[in-house]
Amino acid sequence: MTNRAISIFNQLRPYSVGFDDVFDHFGRMFDDDLLEVRPPNYPPYNIVKDSENKYHIEVALAGYGKKDIEVTYENNMLTVKSIKDKQTKEVEDNDGVLHKGIAKRMFSKAFTIADDVEIKSAELKDGLLTISLERIIPDHKKARTISIK
Repeated sequence: MTNRAISIFNQLRPYSVGFDDVFDHFGRMFDDDLLEVRPPNYPPYNIVKDSENKYHIEVALAGYGKKDIEVTYENNMLTVKSIKDKQTKEVEDNDGVLHKGIAKRMFSKAFTIADDVEIKSAELKDGLLTISLERIIPDHKKARTISIK
């Protein structure tokens, strides 16, 4: 595999949930320090693995309300993006703010989700959007003990 292909592969890691094994095995083959790539940083986010099969994505959205963001899932792509309607724009323009240091930037952030990962919920609380996910392992893939006859 070429260095360019390796670089592209590593760029996908911050945007993927449920592919841990692939990245872990791949990372052992190469020196990660040489391949460090910095993804776009707005809005800031964390991908947290709570347990063997549970994850959550935290996206910092200070100043955004439920009406200002949209979360969609289609073709294994989870997308979080800002939306702005005319009414919100008019209120922002006429709200008497003398200095606007906290801007609501337009953004779109996408995450690739593995086939066996299910989105359980999304909650916006105190400026933090938390999306809960769970890997659903089919029975035929679960570990089992084979009896010896």
